[in-house]
Amino acid sequence: MASSARDIQFRELKDTITELRTMVSEQTKLIASLKEMLKEKSEHEKVLQEQVDYLTKKLFGASSEKHADIPGQLSLFDEAEAEAAKGEPVQEEIVIKEHVRKKKCTDAEKYKGVKVVEDIYSLPEDQQICSVCGTRLEVVGKKLIRKKLEYIPAKVKVHEIYALIYGCPNCKQGKGDTEKPVFVQADVPEPLIPHSFASSSTVGWTMYQKFGNALPLYRQEKDWAEYGIHLSRSTLAHWIIYCSQNYLQPMWEYFHRELLKRSFAMADETRVQVLNEPGRRPQTQSFMWVFRSGEDGLPPIILYGYSPTRSGDNAVGFLDGFEGYLETDGYAGYNKVPNIKRCSCWAHIRRYFIDAVPKGKAFDYSQPAVQGVQYCNRLFDVEKKIDAKNLTPERRKELRLEKEKPILDAFWSWLDQQRPTRNSRMDKACNYARNRRQTV
Repeated sequence: MASSARDIQFRELKDTITELRTMVSEQTKLIASLKEMLKEKSEHEKVLQEQVDYLTKKLFGASSEKHADIPGQLSLFDEAEAEAAKGEPVQEEIVIKEHVRKKKCTDAEKYKGVKVVEDIYSLPEDQQICSVCGTRLEVVGKKLIRKKLEYIPAKVKVHEIYALIYGCPNCKQGKGDTEKPVFVQADVPEPLIPHSFASSSTVGWTMYQKFGNALPLYRQEKDWAEYGIHLSRSTLAHWIIYCSQNYLQPMWEYFHRELLKRSFAMADETRVQVLNEPGRRPQTQSFMWVFRSGEDGLPPIILYGYSPTRSGDNAVGFLDGFEGYLETDGYAGYNKVPNIKRCSCWAHIRRYFIDAVPKGKAFDYSQPAVQGVQYCNRLFDVEKKIDAKNLTPERRKELRLEKEKPILDAFWSWLDQQRPTRNSRMDKACNYARNRRQTV
């Protein structure tokens, strides 16, 4: 029986060990699962904090994207330059520029182009006598004491347009071939707007104030009242609409035809909110499109167009007939435009990396996002030096292949090695750059 008791005890111990092993295995899996959950939660919190920092930066931070390199920092492009040098040793030379104080603007530069009037003050007659000998003093020179800037308010004039009427004195007295008197009226220029006293200067000023200075029509209405002219905002709006349709629209169409003949163009769109638009809520967002020519040596052309939606069909309609290179951001709507070579913008790629830079780490070169920004900066610096030489397109292409291609090769190689946290700003920046690889 003792032997049986020992066997029973042994089997019980074996069962206990098995149960403990099963429990340990389950606990191990649970711990691993909890660790994975904690890791995912930590990454999610990191992404959320990154989003908070990004939005805070957008709301309160500076909007400038200017870059500045810190002297002495490790260069990220030694490998690319060494490749370009075909094995030749690269010596890094650090040059710290001497601080130069900005030259102070002189009065001549400050008031260049402004009419100068000399106010000359003389001595009273009773003081133009020499206090020593009593001889009358003579002017021997003048001394500049100070300068003052005077503002002359605008003036408003009313032009009454008259036409002289000519009559024949012989016909008037019945001496001519006809018994009726003959009258001829002089021709006068057509009015800018029929049945209106508007002139090109008043309409031009109204447009400039509204679109150049962002001054609403109701405030312009008050300004005109200060000059004693009572113009309602509806009258001002009628001036703008009529002149835009009858004078600016034909000119816009001419430049549109000229832009379509170019071999390079750029396009972008931005959200605008239009109030009181028929059939649409005031909160509905519309879009303003801008199209411009490239730097091809010809006069630049910049045109704007409005559309209630962001549909790519708007770009198709505007660029109908254009065959060339079209540079845009990453919006897929431009893919609908036929017969073009799509080009992407490096400034947009750089912007994504700037947004991915962690808070307070703008000069930490160990951060991948900062490295991405520096690749773009280096590319821009080389392009700026090439552009300053005013070279022919063929020579410009040669220098780009020589100077910029090694930087691009190094950038794409670096990008392939990046493994950022999913859905982070860096992940979005890398994906945006990878999706533009065939078009930059």
